Amino acid sequence: MYKARLRYSHRCLKFILRQGLACRGHDESDESLNKGNFLELLNWLAESFEDVNKVVLKNAPKNCKLTSPMIQKELINCCAKETTKLIIEDLGDDYFAILADESSDVYQKEQLALCIRYVDKKGRVVERFLGIVHVENTTSLTLKNAIEKLLMDHSLSLSRIRGQGYDGASNMKGALNGLKKLIMDESPSAYYVHCFAHQLQLTLVAVAKENQDCKCFFEQLGLLLAAIGNSCKRLQMLRVAQAEHVIEALELGEIESGRGLNQEMGLGRPGDTRWGSHYKTIQHIILMYEPIRKVLQEIGDDPEYKESGKAEMALCSLESFEFVFLAHLLDTIFGYTDDLNCALQKRDQDIVNAISLIYLTKTQLELLREDNGWESFLADVTSFCVKRKIDVPNMDDIYKAAGRSKRKYVKLTNYHRFKVDMFLGIIDRQLKELNDRFDEVNTDLLIYMSSFNPKDSFAAFDKENLMKLAKFYPKDFSVTELRRLSYQLGKFIIDVRGDERFRKVKNIVELSVLLVETNKHAIHAYVYKLLKLVLLLPVATASVERAFSALNFVKNKPRNSMGDQYLNDCLVPFIEKEFFLRVADEDIISRFQKPPRRVNL
Repeated sequence: MYKARLRYSHRCLKFILRQGLACRGHDESDESLNKGNFLELLNWLAESFEDVNKVVLKNAPKNCKLTSPMIQKELINCCAKETTKLIIEDLGDDYFAILADESSDVYQKEQLALCIRYVDKKGRVVERFLGIVHVENTTSLTLKNAIEKLLMDHSLSLSRIRGQGYDGASNMKGALNGLKKLIMDESPSAYYVHCFAHQLQLTLVAVAKENQDCKCFFEQLGLLLAAIGNSCKRLQMLRVAQAEHVIEALELGEIESGRGLNQEMGLGRPGDTRWGSHYKTIQHIILMYEPIRKVLQEIGDDPEYKESGKAEMALCSLESFEFVFLAHLLDTIFGYTDDLNCALQKRDQDIVNAISLIYLTKTQLELLREDNGWESFLADVTSFCVKRKIDVPNMDDIYKAAGRSKRKYVKLTNYHRFKVDMFLGIIDRQLKELNDRFDEVNTDLLIYMSSFNPKDSFAAFDKENLMKLAKFYPKDFSVTELRRLSYQLGKFIIDVRGDERFRKVKNIVELSVLLVETNKHAIHAYVYKLLKLVLLLPVATASVERAFSALNFVKNKPRNSMGDQYLNDCLVPFIEKEFFLRVADEDIISRFQKPPRRVNL
């Protein structure tokens, strides 16, 4: 009876944890119509199944109902510990990298989230959430102590760390007293990589804020978004105008109909810390150009609107060739970087492939700035303007500045203004930011890693570079092991080049998985060991950002007073559902019974 009652309580909590829901209700008395998720779910089970009804709630002993808040928290704690236990067992005694970041929760408490990155038994790169802890401040020493304690709680040592991934804050990457330096003092081979996704966002924001033309464009964009987005009525007008435009375009055959096509779009404001938000906003402005213009005209023509003047100013900017030109230019630039942005969000992304993606992005931008790129781009902008009856200036005429000082553009042709100042100027600024932000990809460590790239039958393979790479990990390769590695590298390249199965491998993650599947990781043990060390270096801290998204979902305004331990216990099963579902009910019940209980199983 006791074991059955305990199992039913656990199963209710298991469902609630997977959904990230609250257990308790505001009023849990017998007269309440909504006792909270846990009691309501248990009551539903009792009403649906007679076997359950016999042992729970009213039919259970009053001193052993197993429904109290304390019992709930203990069971949730057991769920979290068993989930983390499976993660640690999956890691084993292998090396790992850490990804950390700090953020405040809804209660304005500073929280540090920690994820680990490792190569599992199948050769796959995985990133797992380890836990979240409250920190009093964000100094590097406080963060280091919090990370060390969290690792020690799970029997992990700082000496096993072989990579670090953080954002670019000074307390994280400081060369003298940053968290990176403190961790490397404990583990010299724990090399730090500044989150690539964060660096990419910084390049986009820098271009948007520091280039004068882009700055004016986003100010005009802000005025446009305010004129429409600050009112529910005006947003509804935009929805209606958008629907009418879609119907008209379908009748004219300009667009196709089908599942997933012609979805309603909104006008979100671009944010400095939201990846791709600038690109999404500009893309929607271009796609919704005619509905937006129609709404602004209606607002400006109606004297009853208090902001009719702002609407007319926004409309004037929207209908200018300069605004359309900059919108298309930024849409093109951000479009090239969006593929890189999306790729960096993948949990199994490897640093060698990420570096090649950065190089590809730079190459695309360099090709865009050539004469063919300019002519093709100008033709697209001109076609857009002609279709919407927007005046297109003659490129040979003198440029006339609208809303700016004319003295700044004396005897300047439209060709020079639009091609040199705007087109080439903004592209060159984007390229400069990419080169400056990603300067670390030129370091010896990452250059040597590229020799593992399996593309084109391992065309980039370089035995000398890989031997130099191994010397970056002196504690992992002794002098004797380095000699063996040298011999194995020669055998390895002959083996994989002669094996048909390795010819379609595109990146080092696929290479690692295939080596395990073919059991070649045992034959070339030292090569595989070096490959795993390369895979451990983190590319982005997207896993930590996802943890903070889960944090905002679990610890919301109604649950803003959750304790630190309880918060962590709720987050682990919610984030790591894959491992949580693999935890056996008997293991959780056994852990729950380990402290002395009134009733033994």
